Amino acid sequence: MRPFCLSVLIAAGIAMSASLGVAQYASAVGPYKVLKTAKVGGEGGFDYISADVEGRRLYVPRNGPMGRLTVYNLDTLEPAGTIPNVRSGGAIVDHKSHHGFSTTKPITMWDSNTLQTIKTIDVDGRPDGIMFDPYNERVWVLSHMPPYATVIDAKEGTAVGTVDLGGQPEQAASDGKGTVYVNVLDKGNIAVVDANHLTVTKHIDLNSKGVMNGSGLSLDAKNHILFSYWRVPSPVVVIVNAETSDIITTFPTAMGVDTVAFNPATMEAISTASEGSIVIIKENSATNFVVEQRLQTMVGARTMVLDTETNHVLTMAFEYGPVPANAPPPVPGRLALGPPVAGSFTLLMVGQ
Repeated sequence: MRPFCLSVLIAAGIAMSASLGVAQYASAVGPYKVLKTAKVGGEGGFDYISADVEGRRLYVPRNGPMGRLTVYNLDTLEPAGTIPNVRSGGAIVDHKSHHGFSTTKPITMWDSNTLQTIKTIDVDGRPDGIMFDPYNERVWVLSHMPPYATVIDAKEGTAVGTVDLGGQPEQAASDGKGTVYVNVLDKGNIAVVDANHLTVTKHIDLNSKGVMNGSGLSLDAKNHILFSYWRVPSPVVVIVNAETSDIITTFPTAMGVDTVAFNPATMEAISTASEGSIVIIKENSATNFVVEQRLQTMVGARTMVLDTETNHVLTMAFEYGPVPANAPPPVPGRLALGPPVAGSFTLLMVGQ
């Protein structure tokens, strides 16, 4: 995922609520709706959003000159703290050790109880994406430059190795049993990694679908189903059997999908897209899938995290001004960019 400081055109018909109010958003037929919004404001761009489900905290990194790690109550969206001067794209927490990690360079390690910095950890490349693997309490730091993945012991805060994924990684997913899957955005494949030995065991090739510019990846670990999202030539999710590498089916999604999740409690693959929508795919069986709902949210709300305790989806966006007349053409698969409206940064909670 690339850092995001400018944003996209405002979508027609989106009515914003007051802070901590409920927005009036258009909804396709389906169970999900926007339950709560919080206009939290503040300067700085954003990228990943993450949650400590056990600790009931939501982490929203802000980058740029005023960058910091902002923390909110996962249930109320009220402010719960800040770590200043941590300008990162992502942050995660190991709830067992209470160690948090942010994708600065060097990586910043902090205490999730006190929000105090513990130390920094030197890594190569350009830290971007981040994932916590509960299988062995390790943090995966993903970079669009070699080494493509650096793995850190969450308890000790030490780098244990790197992985050459064969290309630029986007989102990763763990099966919780020693295998990590990574969408490789520039190669049209999914890297399958042995989490014990930090080696790529194979690549699942998706080039038969002509996909480029990969983004989100989620996993139904029980049925070994991968949901791999791609932006070019058109927004699509490729659904794959992780054991056989066979492509099961594909579905059109929405423009600008970034991070995604699979909810095993509801058997749904959920994606957020910068065009301002959430697409929910229902897994009826390991071979049968349907698009359950397309829910309008906010333009630019392209990253998300799933609260597995409440089944809520958390996402975020600015309100946006018009695209400048002299703006360069957008990157393929992304929307045209415009400046964010000052003070408009908003958190959204989606659920049933």
